[in-house]
Amino acid sequence: MAMYPTTTRNGKHYLGNSSASKMEVHDLKNEKTVCQIDEILGAKHGVGFVPDTLEEAHNNNYDNCAYCIGGSIR
Repeated sequence: MAMYPTTTRNGKHYLGNSSASKMEVHDLKNEKTVCQIDEILGAKHGVGFVPDTLEEAHNNNYDNCAYCIGGSIR
């Protein structure tokens, strides 16, 4: 359905990194230090999804983070 820019993790389950070199989705309920969520948000590369599901992230061409989700779909 939709995605939107975000600078916070509040209330989200999934967060996308819109950096053209990454295009990854992170599971904030299984966040790892190597995910660098604070850096993603600070660089204004954070993206939220509506609905807030992994399927919606995949529908928007975001790949799984190898650390907090695993199993690349590309």
